[in-house]
Amino acid sequence: MEKQPPEEATAPDRLDRSEAVYAALFGPRDAGAPDTDPEFGRILRTYIFGDLFALGDLDHRTRELITITALAALQALPQLRAHLDAALRVGVQPVEAREAIYQLAPFLGFPRTLNALGVLNEVLAARGVPLPLPAQATTTDADRYDRGRELQASLYGSRMADSLAALPEPFADAVPRLLTEWAFGDFATRDGLNTATRELLILCALATLGLEPQVRSHVAGALAAGNALETVLAALAHLSGYAGFPAAVNAIRIVAEQRRG
Repeated sequence: MEKQPPEEATAPDRLDRSEAVYAALFGPRDAGAPDTDPEFGRILRTYIFGDLFALGDLDHRTRELITITALAALQALPQLRAHLDAALRVGVQPVEAREAIYQLAPFLGFPRTLNALGVLNEVLAARGVPLPLPAQATTTDADRYDRGRELQASLYGSRMADSLAALPEPFADAVPRLLTEWAFGDFATRDGLNTATRELLILCALATLGLEPQVRSHVAGALAAGNALETVLAALAHLSGYAGFPAAVNAIRIVAEQRRG
């Protein structure tokens, strides 16, 4: 029996949906361009842009913010470049893209965050966006701890400090204080992204990295910040095309466990 061409082997609605989403993100695809792996490309496009983009209530902007977060966490810099351009194409503002990357520093460390930031700045410069972008900080050295602690407590209570209380001084106070001042005081209080979006993206970064203890905490934080359960599940399912299915389903299982508990 003669094999069907890839286009005919895929359900038309699924294929059409994937092509429409791809075009919205990257422009119309040149189906006649040389392709050394057409079968793999078809599977990729129909799964990510056909299946995942149809699952849940996320708009293209939110999906691309999730995607650039995952790609930055993975240090998949060529793909990050393409999706940063796609994010800007579908309406993500330069400041929003920058904030999504800035806030990864406490979770990825500075070197990997700087790598991702360098790619963003190249994409923005190529688009003629003046750099540096407008400042978004809302805290100073004098109030970063108090402002960070207030936001942290509203989402996570005192769990971090409580878990480290048995450490000898100065570490029992210093370690949770560093987190409060840095992750919350320096980053989570910034303008440019709302708290719900920030928490959703951080959860996606942690799930991408497979950091199960932190995923457990940040599932609760993402929901406490105002994200709907369906939004959290759709975001985690979206990760499967980038971080892989095991990372995505492990995080989804944590959501299910917390719902049962």
